[in-house]
Amino acid sequence: MNWMNRCLWGGCLFVAVITAALAQDASNYFEQDVKDSNPLRSEQAQELNDYILAQKIDTTRLQAILPNDYSSPAAFAKSAERYRQAFLASIGYPPPGEVPSGPSQFIVIGEDALGTYYRALIPILPGVHAEGIYIVPKSLKPGEKAPLVISMHGGGGSPEVALFHGGANYHDMVRGGLKRGYIVFAPQHLFSAEGFPKDVRNRTDQRLRLIGTSLTAIEIAKITRSLDVLLNRPEIDEGRVAMVGLSYGGYYALVTPAVDTRIKVAVCSCYYGVQEGRYARDELSVPVDFQFSDRFTLFRDADIAALICPRALQIQAGSMDGVDHRDAGKPQAIQSKTYYEKLQLGDRFQHLIFEGGHEFHDESAWAFVAKHL
Repeated sequence: MNWMNRCLWGGCLFVAVITAALAQDASNYFEQDVKDSNPLRSEQAQELNDYILAQKIDTTRLQAILPNDYSSPAAFAKSAERYRQAFLASIGYPPPGEVPSGPSQFIVIGEDALGTYYRALIPILPGVHAEGIYIVPKSLKPGEKAPLVISMHGGGGSPEVALFHGGANYHDMVRGGLKRGYIVFAPQHLFSAEGFPKDVRNRTDQRLRLIGTSLTAIEIAKITRSLDVLLNRPEIDEGRVAMVGLSYGGYYALVTPAVDTRIKVAVCSCYYGVQEGRYARDELSVPVDFQFSDRFTLFRDADIAALICPRALQIQAGSMDGVDHRDAGKPQAIQSKTYYEKLQLGDRFQHLIFEGGHEFHDESAWAFVAKHL
């Protein structure tokens, strides 16, 4: 046997000896059937379930940050800043990146007897711009200023859907402001895009969360940073800004004024309380772009209203709309109204159930805006 064969034989013998020794030791190990610990895993799952249920109803953290100074409207607004900062952190606002210094564009796309229509392109983040339709009423005389109304379309829509060919269920949500002498800005938000997956909205939101922000934060920024530009235009009365929106637009008509106090009046149509209704029935039925941190422990719609108070807020819901859109907001509105009533400003909050479906109620909205803007 040559030296190489001796080494191979010796190695095999060594492995065999070690294997036999390990097998002998293994026979002395403590063993147990894995399924015997199944009850422990079930116990862990039950513990976490109970923990979640307890946290859902525990308001300790909420009460610690809610505004609480009712000595005056100004004092209440000041005491809301801690709550506002918590909300901003939960959605990742402001989105990372410097605001570009490049110019905005306002390109005339048409005109009629009511106004001149512009395509607005406003840089808001590196490589990102806000886009929308900007309309100046023909009734505005040279040198005069007019209030600004932000008109926010809903899910699957666009400024064009809300404006042209009758406006569908938006009715006069865009041109209604124009008819009353207001300047209107109707921004575009992301719901679909040619060449992208059908679920581009949810995919984009999930990707944004991985870099520290959210689609909610981006779309709020598209409005607030557009305001930085718009309020410097000579035709706008910078102290008089309102926002109206339907459905998803109603969501933004709630959360954007909660972030930006330059918006003095808000009309939230066919949105308020919807996610709370879904959450109560099935927690995970809430669409992912509404699932930001602490959404249902700290930032329910009822309390988001505290970030708008003492500014005016109208909530609209159609009597023939879906149950979540119609009924889920009723108990929420009781809480929202409390913030205003404690400041003796009850007329600045209105919860209206109108005769209709999932649509913008022009008459009540524009009367509320005119009263408080």
